[in-house]
Amino acid sequence: MKGRPITKKDLSEITNSDINSINDAIKDLKNKYSDQKSALELNEVNNSFCLELKSSLNDFVEDLLPSELKTSELRTLATIAIKKKILQSDLILLRGSGAYDHIKELLEKKFIVKRRQKDGRSYWLSLSEKFFQTFAVSNDYLSKIGTRNNKQQQ
Repeated sequence: MKGRPITKKDLSEITNSDINSINDAIKDLKNKYSDQKSALELNEVNNSFCLELKSSLNDFVEDLLPSELKTSELRTLATIAIKKKILQSDLILLRGSGAYDHIKELLEKKFIVKRRQKDGRSYWLSLSEKFFQTFAVSNDYLSKIGTRNNKQQQ
């Protein structure tokens, strides 16, 4: 599930396996995912392989997939996710004034929550439950990313 098709040669290099082992593994995966109950299928495209959702399920999951977000909005959302909770004023300093539009869009799509700061004029921005459901990311994982980034900056 690399996100793009991968060749047998690349699979061999990544896994430190010979081509025969890769062929056997691909055959096993094809058998495993050929079951009607499986939501996934192994597809071959130009001698490369990819694990994808069965095309017959596309209509079913269309409503479950995240709304279309622009790259700039995703970057703003990623910044909020890494910080977990950030003042809107600090986010604007990091992302620029265009982030006001991103915040508006992310609020409309319910990926973030906005709460007034107790002592001050800015707002706290944090992730919504929809974010965690949509992107299947845990708080623990985000904490590790934030910790890793803080250590690298020191």
